[in-house]
Amino acid sequence: MRTILSRPAFVLATATSVALSGESSAQTASMVYRLGSDTVAIESFTRTGNRMTGDMVQRNGATVVRMQYDMTLGADGRPTAATMKRMQGDGTPIPNQPGEARFRFTADSTIRETVFADSVQRRAFAAPRALVNFPTFIYGPMELLAVMKRAGKPVDSMPALGFAGNVGYTGIVAAGGDTMRVRGGAYAMLMRYDNAGRLLSVDGSNTTNKVIATRVNGALDVAGMARAMKPTGTLSTRDIARGGFGAGGIVLIDYGRPHVRERTVWGGTLVPFDSVWRTGANDATHLSTSRTLTMGELVIPPGLYTLWVQHTRQGTFLIVNKGVGQWGTQYNAALDLGRVLMATAATPSHVEEFTIAIRSIAPTRGAIEMAWGPSVASVQFTATTAR
Repeated sequence: MRTILSRPAFVLATATSVALSGESSAQTASMVYRLGSDTVAIESFTRTGNRMTGDMVQRNGATVVRMQYDMTLGADGRPTAATMKRMQGDGTPIPNQPGEARFRFTADSTIRETVFADSVQRRAFAAPRALVNFPTFIYGPMELLAVMKRAGKPVDSMPALGFAGNVGYTGIVAAGGDTMRVRGGAYAMLMRYDNAGRLLSVDGSNTTNKVIATRVNGALDVAGMARAMKPTGTLSTRDIARGGFGAGGIVLIDYGRPHVRERTVWGGTLVPFDSVWRTGANDATHLSTSRTLTMGELVIPPGLYTLWVQHTRQGTFLIVNKGVGQWGTQYNAALDLGRVLMATAATPSHVEEFTIAIRSIAPTRGAIEMAWGPSVASVQFTATTAR
């Protein structure tokens, strides 16, 4: 497994050695976002009576991006003005992108100024008393919504504007006990608060994000961390499993290969019980066959399909679906061709990167094997000799 930034060496040591000693009040905190054992983002924020500021760095693919914000708050806790800055990890501008967005919120409209290197674009929106729609890994400002909710104000769907685009919405809804669920963002993250409305954790386990964040009291040196961070690269590479069954008999599976990263797999964080899993990562996993395949009682004519997996306490099922060309979260059960029970077994050793193989058993017989973590799920099939 490739180590990106390890938790013990990078985060926990930093939390004690570079926390800013004069600012570790109850309103100053940081969130450390981890994908399994790897740190992918750091957020620090400070909330006072009429102001909230924050600094966040994240690494995604080939880039490291840092964002800063500064909000002036009214007596009701909602922003009256805000700025949001975006830059590369070393603090330099992102080429050909605006570096700053400025917001002014009034009782009847919102003004946004988007600042480029050579110009400023100004737009007015009919969005009274709106909020800022922050990108993923900026969740500190959700404390403002938690305070409003405790005061009995509706916060489930509030107009909001981001760095670009038109008016959207943001909000939180109760998810049981001290936990809230994000609405309007890219992911329906779960957030846990204490009795004072302070954000304690952010949990994306039940989303495709899978990131979990925990609170560190005090501010962290985000600027220093941003300079030291390296891009993650492609978190889940793409691969093709191939099997041949007679002349012109080709079976292909195109899939993404996520890593375990010290998380639980079957029936755990990555493949929860009863959920329909996309059998990999990112784009939906696609099966292409030039021959008719028979898996138990399921007959699959030549063509293109998507593959999904449902892991239950009663067994693990492979689902063959006629919908194709979609992202891996866009599953439509109405398009199912059918499903078949898979056999499961322990792997000889830990499989860090999800791996699909098409194994030949005989000239017209084969098996699809899906290995990840401690287990492998497989299903056998027969292939016709002619198209």
